[in-house]
Amino acid sequence: MKAVGYAADHAGAPLGHFEFERREPGANDVTIEILYCGVCHSDIHYVNNDWGRSNYPVVPGHEIVGRVLSVGDKVTRFSPGDTVGVGCFVDSCRHCFACDEGEEQFCAEGPTMTYGGFERESQHPTFGGYSTNYVVDEKYTLKISEQADLAATAPLLCAGITTWSPLKRYQVGPGQLVGVMGLGGLGHIGVKFAKAFGAEVVMFTTSTAKTEDAKKLGADHVVLSSDKETMKAWSNRLDFLLDTVSAPHDLNKNLRLLKRDGVCCLVGLPDQPLSFSPFMTAGRKNITGSMMGGIEETQEMLDFCAEHGIGCDVELIDIQSINTAYERVLKSDVKYRFVIDMASFNSDNSAWKQSLPQSQG
Repeated sequence: MKAVGYAADHAGAPLGHFEFERREPGANDVTIEILYCGVCHSDIHYVNNDWGRSNYPVVPGHEIVGRVLSVGDKVTRFSPGDTVGVGCFVDSCRHCFACDEGEEQFCAEGPTMTYGGFERESQHPTFGGYSTNYVVDEKYTLKISEQADLAATAPLLCAGITTWSPLKRYQVGPGQLVGVMGLGGLGHIGVKFAKAFGAEVVMFTTSTAKTEDAKKLGADHVVLSSDKETMKAWSNRLDFLLDTVSAPHDLNKNLRLLKRDGVCCLVGLPDQPLSFSPFMTAGRKNITGSMMGGIEETQEMLDFCAEHGIGCDVELIDIQSINTAYERVLKSDVKYRFVIDMASFNSDNSAWKQSLPQSQG
């Protein structure tokens, strides 16, 4: 099946027009016309090969919202016309301890990523959501409410679930003092979730200019993390700290904020190792990490957001502006996620629809 996207053909290359073929849809597959796709900082890391494991050409994008065009004859959960989402992965081994427990993101064999990976059976490369369509097994497809703001929902499929999962795992809620480090694509939705769960929320930021925004998002307190005296006043107070910073930073500063048995969870992805002094963990202070969530947990998050009117703060862009958007992300010049409106693909790219299979659903 024909598809059109934007791709990079080597590390650091600008994204440009790219025509390719999706795999043939099978009996359990859903074929999706992509309507919106979020722009994640990890897309930039991958395009630039910052982690040293990129495959080219790469069509990025793992925050996909679209409309079902057709379904295979064994599909039972979706019908043509449904609004659906695809997150960071599109398959897993389906039989390891993690998959059996609904945590496919921790698949012992490694999940099949939405882009930059290879289909488990055909070994066909996976190309992501900066494109016109996607083919995915219904088991890894998510339902999206018709009442949801679709553009604001797209980043929930990565940024949303990445912050939701640890907050839920550590039972953040009423009576807890919860910090969020960094007000960006992850941090802004982390504040919304922590507040929605009933916690008292502290935003730690390097910029005083973000104070008003943080409070609008739900933060009860805003702390300038570069102010040593102010940070000292917050020592040994936090039950939980969500660290969303994607640049190298001092973890000792984080540990000082935690009370006894407090937890600092890292969800940002710096391209360099972080370090801390073992002495700073005295008081049973914990550093842990997290990834995105499994399919069931992601669906729970999407349903919660639809019910409570929660979405990401986004700026819509055309696909043709993607390289400029990357430059702006690196300058932290976005509030707080870019989302590509796929209607911006030129009408002459609509030829891919002619290759769609007839729906059997």
